[in-house]
Amino acid sequence: MSVAAGPLLVVDGDSFAHRAYHGLPKTIRRAGNKGGGAIVGFANYLLRLYDSEQPRAVVVGWDTLSEPNWGAREFADYQGGRVFDDEIVEQLEVLPELVRAFGFVAGKAAGFEADDFLATAAKAEEKRGGMALVASGDRDAFQLASERVTILHPVKAGEIARIGPAEVRQRYGVNPEQVPDFIALRGDPSDKLPGARGVGEKTAASLLQRYPNLEAMLADGKFETQADDLRLYKRIATMVTNAPLPKVADQTPDWDKAAALAREWELRALSERLSQLAKTVK
Repeated sequence: MSVAAGPLLVVDGDSFAHRAYHGLPKTIRRAGNKGGGAIVGFANYLLRLYDSEQPRAVVVGWDTLSEPNWGAREFADYQGGRVFDDEIVEQLEVLPELVRAFGFVAGKAAGFEADDFLATAAKAEEKRGGMALVASGDRDAFQLASERVTILHPVKAGEIARIGPAEVRQRYGVNPEQVPDFIALRGDPSDKLPGARGVGEKTAASLLQRYPNLEAMLADGKFETQADDLRLYKRIATMVTNAPLPKVADQTPDWDKAAALAREWELRALSERLSQLAKTVK
């Protein structure tokens, strides 16, 4: 079976929407005097990525904020204490509609988070012999890096770093498949994962250069009193690949439909930009 030349572009919707929300003025409004900055900024990110990477298809993963994901069910403190403005939450609710209007796939389901859709899509693309680009500001995604999967990691001023296995090793001193072990040992303050007592980044990397994974350390008698906790942290740090995502066929963007939705939302500049894109492909 032949594989399309373009890569599959997989985007962490929440990551880029939050960046957009905090990076653009709150004066950007849409119909009903509702917030529009996160929508406009996210659309701009997505269009820039689409233009630069020319993917065969796009998948955007989303969190479900209305109920706990599987990680929070297993570890009550996971991602605890996060409080979002009402305006970003409301825009996150409608952004998947814009993604679908583009003709792209929006992955969102109760009990799953955006990461799960990223991993599911990337692994499926690897399996079919294609290439995947995973755009995310979350370094957890580094575990997906492989010969067929490159992470597009935003750094500053619109710059995007391309992260493959060599870059993961250079940054952390571990292989991509060891990233969940690394997170379990070092901890992750943003997700409220405590990590192993007294273990920081350098010690975690040093241990993973001596042992292939956490389980090998535990078998060697290390962290005996923390074994169950560390296994739990690793399980939570490991992206799952069974999110409910349909098979992703090649896509042709529907710029007209997206422009119509932006027009309905009274986001005039975005609507005009999309209308111009529609004209260029006719």
